[in-house]
Amino acid sequence: MIKINQNRTARFSLFLLLSLSILLLSCNSSTTKAYVPGSNGNINSLTVVMDEQYWSGNLGDQVRDVFAGPYEGLPFDEPKYDLHYMPPKAFGGFARNSRNIIVFSKDTIDKMSLVKNPWASPQIVTLISGEDIDVMGFYLDENQDLILQAYSENERTEKLRRISKSPNKDQNLASKFKISLDYPSVYSTVKDTTNFLWIEKEVLKGHLNLIVYTLPFETDLKNIQKRIPKIRDSIGEIYVPGRLPNSYMITEKAYRPYYYLTNIRGLEAILTKGTWEVENDFMAGPFVNYIVKDIKNNRYVVLEGFAFAPTESKRNYMFELNTIMTTLEINK
Repeated sequence: MIKINQNRTARFSLFLLLSLSILLLSCNSSTTKAYVPGSNGNINSLTVVMDEQYWSGNLGDQVRDVFAGPYEGLPFDEPKYDLHYMPPKAFGGFARNSRNIIVFSKDTIDKMSLVKNPWASPQIVTLISGEDIDVMGFYLDENQDLILQAYSENERTEKLRRISKSPNKDQNLASKFKISLDYPSVYSTVKDTTNFLWIEKEVLKGHLNLIVYTLPFETDLKNIQKRIPKIRDSIGEIYVPGRLPNSYMITEKAYRPYYYLTNIRGLEAILTKGTWEVENDFMAGPFVNYIVKDIKNNRYVVLEGFAFAPTESKRNYMFELNTIMTTLEINK
């Protein structure tokens, strides 16, 4: 644990408040600004700018731990972000158009700030400076949740921008469930039955899937660790068959899913991340499931995204599915 004196801790609190103000002001300011080009980069990528000695030392290790740690809910470890290191002397021109950037610099002033769209749009740049690597490491450690949240929202915004270029105009969700989701036109309906809708997108060596159904409002969800797998397995047996006779999707038995209480646009929800498999067959992959409390219509709306893409990276696939599900809007 890095030790910091009380003055530095006080300065950290001040700069944290300042950083939040900078971010909020940049988001809401109506002042006319100079033109900035569009940002670039693959989804979930991050440009890291620091001296080479820092990158190859403890500070670089800390950056990798924070931003390249495992993306949660995948069957095999994949990093949260693909990191692209750049020394300060090379950081200029087109390189500054990256969508997500973090810059470390040695300075007599210790500070951390988040800046929106300084060189491109959309863009989030984290600036961390300090008199030594311990101070810079401290600011990263104390603010990592804030920084990760900012980058995550930036990537979600970018993904939705890309989806909006070719939105799906199918009205099945609205007519069947009184809900809407923002998803690309390349998704098509593969099953539409009573209280169940399945849409799919083909990808390299597999497919991405979204399923929607509802549960009665009186459904017992008190013991979610037991109830949710049972609900998933019963739905899979009825609606999601495998390739072989008597095969169907279930929750993988060897790994316990992660459960969270969350919300989607103010609606209470239970989030489950885990791995699915097929009973009586050899197929598996990650899933994300939301059980959303719909008080308006006296029910629960269940959204689930799951991917099947053997040997392929699945992080960005699951990011896409999760982004789509968090656009949920419920109509009366």
